[in-house]
Amino acid sequence: MAVSGRFVLLVLLGLVPVLLLPGRATVLTTVGVLAALLVADVLLAASLRSIEVLRPKPGSVTLHGSVEATLTIRNNGRRRLRGSIRDGWQPSAGAENPVQRIDVPPGEGRRVTVRLHPVRRGDLRTPHITVRAFGPLGLAAGQVTITSPGSLRVLPPFHSRRHLPSKLRKLRELDGKAAVQIRGGGTEFDSLRDYVRGDDVRSIDWRATARRSAVVVRTWRPERDRRVVMVLDVSRTSAARIGDETRLDTGMEAALLLGVLAERGGDRVDFLAFDRRIRARAGSAGQGNLLGRMVQAMAPLDAELIEMDWPAVPAEVRAVSAHRSLVVLLTSLDGGAPEEGLIPVAAQLAGRHVVVVAAVRDPQLETMLRDRGDASSVFRAAAAERTLLQRAAVSAELRRYGVEVVDAEPHQLPPALADMYIRLKAAGRL
Repeated sequence: MAVSGRFVLLVLLGLVPVLLLPGRATVLTTVGVLAALLVADVLLAASLRSIEVLRPKPGSVTLHGSVEATLTIRNNGRRRLRGSIRDGWQPSAGAENPVQRIDVPPGEGRRVTVRLHPVRRGDLRTPHITVRAFGPLGLAAGQVTITSPGSLRVLPPFHSRRHLPSKLRKLRELDGKAAVQIRGGGTEFDSLRDYVRGDDVRSIDWRATARRSAVVVRTWRPERDRRVVMVLDVSRTSAARIGDETRLDTGMEAALLLGVLAERGGDRVDFLAFDRRIRARAGSAGQGNLLGRMVQAMAPLDAELIEMDWPAVPAEVRAVSAHRSLVVLLTSLDGGAPEEGLIPVAAQLAGRHVVVVAAVRDPQLETMLRDRGDASSVFRAAAAERTLLQRAAVSAELRRYGVEVVDAEPHQLPPALADMYIRLKAAGRL
């Protein structure tokens, strides 16, 4: 049971006769009247057992967006329900008005809308609502907590979408150039033409020859539409915060931009989030658009505080694509021991695939490197210099094995990775 401010005010007024006519009888009479009013008000309130809560199916919203979560309160009793409700969303849901007044006549229902401004990606939940039913005097209320689970999926914001139009223009310009038609034998069918002396007899299309009563050969071109396999590292190194977001969030932005660009370029895209097992998977082979499947797969991801199982990555890539593909490893260059994990695995993959390692670089390193005003700043600059040199050494070692490296600051990594994809496409390596 809960009391209202109105009852507190009534108690203060009850002190007046006690002070004017002090005595035991006055105190007992005042307390009795207050208690009777309190009990009567609670008994005349709507029955808490007759309250029913209905929620629609969970929805979704992008991070830092806003959405309205609705629920319906039904009063199946015979008394009017006057009171308030509190929807129990977790703090990261950013509920603007979780506590609201309600007034529901008997046998009717009322819809309550709570506005949410989520500040955290993932699945946000509310396990219950709390209802207070006041009596007609508004002095006291019965209170009940009703289990009514609700959820909201908060999707990655995809800020790098703004780069997509310019990258698509570059891709269309690339597709329109005649130089893309690389001369030489290929595996992708191009067209049919009449046989001329010197053509390989193995290229003769016997069915077309029979239909046209003339010898016809097939012409081929190098394959242009390839598989793109993106592996997002969700191990402990992805939990590091760089600027205003984690490495994991930056990797998601880069993967989303590259995935949409590659799909528009005609390539088949597969996305894996991996540490010691697959945490999420999405691909362009399923129903619906690729972007929608990728953001739904990424939404519940969080960095796991475990080491990355690099030796298992080639098998996962092989399970997705047995053919030559573009393999993009979204990971870190300065976590753990790259010589024992990332480098040998990337070198192994480079023997069969085109491999790109994409890593985010902390812009604070450049700031520390320039600031040498005092002794402490000099030590910080030395540490930054050592870190940058180690990253450069790892990048050089990867390139020695034929691996492409994209090492950029958070807001530059998505467009830089997209540019790398376009360059590889233009060079005929995909």
